[in-house]
Amino acid sequence: MALFLPWFIFLFVGAFDWGFYAHGLISTQSAARIAALYASKSNGAASDSAMACTYALEELRTATNIGSKVTSCGSAPLIVTASQVTGVDGQPASQVTVQYTTPSLIPIPGLLEGQATFYRVVQMRIRG
Repeated sequence: MALFLPWFIFLFVGAFDWGFYAHGLISTQSAARIAALYASKSNGAASDSAMACTYALEELRTATNIGSKVTSCGSAPLIVTASQVTGVDGQPASQVTVQYTTPSLIPIPGLLEGQATFYRVVQMRIRG
């Protein structure tokens, strides 16, 4: 059993890191989607990065490096931008970009980096 303990620890660390990365990826996608849903409600909201930031922050509140410490979306760990664009169908659309950087975790050389950055872009046609 003592010979397997280092392998069990190695596997536990890998699973632990992957859990944080999976949570970060799912939360980033959800934050981008909810912010784009807000931004697509009208032409005025389409480029409202401040409110898009508020929605994205609320979606990412459970992330360990966001919590109540982060109150803006202009620098790491969270960057949110909203802009009005022309959608693929030629109609006005809102585009929200969310970039989230995970906290520093335990790196596994050659397999897992100590930190990951997730980047999601969501585009929705303006409804109003």
